[in-house]
Amino acid sequence: MSSAARINQDLSPVPQSLTRRPSRSSNITSFSTEVFDKEVVPASLQSVAQILRLATEIQNERPRVAYLCRLYALAKAERLDPNSSGRGVRQFKTSLQQRLKRENASTLGSRVQITDAQEIESFYKQYHEHYVVALNKGEQADRAQLGKAYQTACMLIEVLCAVNKTEKVEEVAPEIMAAANDVQAKKEIYAPYNILPLDSAGASQSIMQLEEVKASVAALRNIRGLTWPTSFEQQRQKVGELDLLDWLKAMFGFQA
Repeated sequence: MSSAARINQDLSPVPQSLTRRPSRSSNITSFSTEVFDKEVVPASLQSVAQILRLATEIQNERPRVAYLCRLYALAKAERLDPNSSGRGVRQFKTSLQQRLKRENASTLGSRVQITDAQEIESFYKQYHEHYVVALNKGEQADRAQLGKAYQTACMLIEVLCAVNKTEKVEEVAPEIMAAANDVQAKKEIYAPYNILPLDSAGASQSIMQLEEVKASVAALRNIRGLTWPTSFEQQRQKVGELDLLDWLKAMFGFQA
C-alpha cells in the first residue's frame, strides 16, 4: 500500500459511503471549492478554518503540503463533530472529502520529497528557517509577523506529527521537536493583544510610538529607589528589565 493510500485510510475518518443528501430546503448550507478558498466553515468547526487558510496560502508553492493540511483538517473536523450534527457540518465534510479525492493524484505528482512525511518535514524546516528564525534575527521584530509565523509553525508541526503517525515513522526528529516546543512556548507571547505590548517585540508597534504612550511606559518602568524582597533578588537578576507591575507582584502578590 502506498504512503498516500495509508494517509487517506488513517486520516480520513469520514466513511466512503458518505454522500451528500438531497436538500429539503434551499436554506441548507452548501460548499464548493471557492468557498474553501475563502475559509468559510461551519461555526462549530472554526478551529479548522486556520488550517484551511494555511492550505490556501501555500497551495501554489507546495501543493502536496496543502493537500496534507486539508487532509488533517478533515480528520480534525471528524474529531470535533463525529456525528455531523452541527449546521452544515455534513455538507462541509463531504465537499472537503470530494476535493481531497480530486487532488490526491495531482498533488502526489508534484511532491518534492519521496514520502509525505518527508514532504511536510522539509517544508516545516524551510518555514521555520525563513520566517521564525529570520524574523527573530531582525533588529526590530514585527509583532504581527512573528505572531503569524509562530501560529503557522504550530499548525505545521501538528500536521507533521499526524502524517508521521500515519506513515508509522517512529518519531519526529529531536531537533525539530525542540524547535517546535520553543515555538509553542513563544506563540502565546505574540498572540493578538488588546493592551499595550510591553515585551521587546512590541516596541515596533505603531501605538508604542505615540509620545503619551512612551511617557506612560517610562513611568511604569521607573522603579528606582523601590525596595525589593530579599527572596526576589535572584529572580530580578534572571528576569532583567522589570517594572512597577513586577514590584507589586513581588511585594503584595498582585497578578501582573
